[in-house]
Amino acid sequence: MTEKKATKAATTKKSTAAKKTATKKTAVKGSVVLNAENVGFKAGDVYQALATAEKPMSVAEIAKSAKITEDEVLVGMGWLFKEGKIKDEDDKVVLA
Repeated sequence: MTEKKATKAATTKKSTAAKKTATKKTAVKGSVVLNAENVGFKAGDVYQALATAEKPMSVAEIAKSAKITEDEVLVGMGWLFKEGKIKDEDDKVVLA
């Protein structure tokens, strides 16, 4: 009987561990929805942050100032670089 109790306890531990791993959520943290309208709004956020600061800023500084994620800053910067509205200066971004 001792063996059966040990086996049952081991089985219970395995099933509990399986339940814990099965309930983990795998949501993407900070995902950015990409469409023309959203990218345009993010570009506007980046532009306004740079215009307000009136100085070169890093990606992290722009994200903090505009209250958006760094991924959204990069998407907006791509739009603005394509239009020639911003340029890089000493590893920072500034209005062109």
